[in-house]
Amino acid sequence: MKKFLGVCTIGSLALILSACGDFEEELEILTGGEQGAYYPLGGQLATLINENVEDYDASHYATSASVVNLNDIASDQGDLALTQNDTAYYAVNGEVDFEEPLEGFGGMATLYPEVIQIVATEASGIETVDDLEGMSVAVGDAGSGTEVVSQQILEAHDITYDDITVEYQDFENAADGLQDENIDAALIVAGTPTGAIEALSAQQDITMVNVDEEVTNDLIDEYPYYTEHELEEGLYGNEEAVNTLAVQAMLVAHDELDEEVVYEVMEVIFNNTDSFATAHESGSYIDLETAQEGMPIDLHPGAEQFFEDQ
Repeated sequence: MKKFLGVCTIGSLALILSACGDFEEELEILTGGEQGAYYPLGGQLATLINENVEDYDASHYATSASVVNLNDIASDQGDLALTQNDTAYYAVNGEVDFEEPLEGFGGMATLYPEVIQIVATEASGIETVDDLEGMSVAVGDAGSGTEVVSQQILEAHDITYDDITVEYQDFENAADGLQDENIDAALIVAGTPTGAIEALSAQQDITMVNVDEEVTNDLIDEYPYYTEHELEEGLYGNEEAVNTLAVQAMLVAHDELDEEVVYEVMEVIFNNTDSFATAHESGSYIDLETAQEGMPIDLHPGAEQFFEDQ
């Protein structure tokens, strides 16, 4: 987990002082793929820590994101990690991708919404979630977080996989399928605006499907990681705002990371929120007022103290 940088070797006093005079403890930040939002946001966080937190040398690492990050944190292979909040919930409860409950980390803050976007071709005639019945629907890769969300949304509308033609596709392949009219609709979970949907809307007439507010409220009551979200008018050429749900990208810290260090990192984040927007568009959502929305796990004591002091 935490490693001391620098090696002391026998030699002259000058050499020893040069090599060993300053110890910095490494702070490892686990992010995601280099093409996603987690990686540049983690890089910006590392830069801010190195500029503002004494005695720590922060580095960020590309990973396979949420599930891998939480397993690594629990195995002492990192100090801070980005993850989806629903994945964190499953981890501490031993559900979905986790055979047993994971321990060893606490929540710091939720950062930005990863929005559930239900996209349909206009030609399909789909206007509501109920209209998905009997249609060909992309639900995400098999076993992915998107697929879990898709099942929960469908079940809330009394729709099972037996009622639709299930297509296991990620959002890029799903957008291609909609473009070619090989599928009728897709559930996509991503930060907005999502480039694949923007590109699709420029070439194809689409409908952004509204989730009934009563259903969103029921899902929020049942699953603590959901928050209500609105796709603004005109985002993808839609003439009206669209009601839906979102999970949250969030930051966690290893339990053994000192409370004062976590507190300092929280200060660094929320004193420099504007800088995250320059790293990635999703960073513009980072805000102290929303930093506990959808928090599904216990806070790290350092983060808890920070919020109490605000």
